[in-house]
Amino acid sequence: MDPTKSKAPSTEAVARSYFEALAARDREATAALRSPEWIGDVIALGAVLRGPDEGRALFEELYGAFPDLEITIEDVLADSDRAAVRWRMVGTHTGTPLQGVEATGKRVETRAVDWLDIEDGLVTRTTAYFDGMGQARALGMMPPVGSAAEGAMKQAFNLATRARSAIRQRTGG
Repeated sequence: MDPTKSKAPSTEAVARSYFEALAARDREATAALRSPEWIGDVIALGAVLRGPDEGRALFEELYGAFPDLEITIEDVLADSDRAAVRWRMVGTHTGTPLQGVEATGKRVETRAVDWLDIEDGLVTRTTAYFDGMGQARALGMMPPVGSAAEGAMKQAFNLATRARSAIRQRTGG
């Protein structure tokens, strides 16, 4: 058999199919592309998900929180068993809570890069990197960059930091 004529899908094709299934909210296609031992490491959330059911739950939360959610693949770079997918999600937070935050009605655009490990045509691990601070600002949880509210928040934080330092110095701790 000629190894250059493999019938297995390419790593790039698997990565694109995976994100196309997520964008289409095709739960079955997404599940079919995840290994039963799939691990998802969502850096901005500090969460490690294990197994397809936990991956499904994360996206069910996103779909519920953003009823108009759109996912767009911007770029895919792949080699024989890994792919980096640069993607963007846009939606309005009018649905269910997101990570415990009730619907704000705010439009959110989040840029992300996911690193996918792919074996035998299945995604075995996803490491997701996204702008969590930007998402928090878009939701209204954090003040806008350069705003008076951001300045006041930094001043309050610095005051608390100096107070903790002074207490440690006085108590020898």
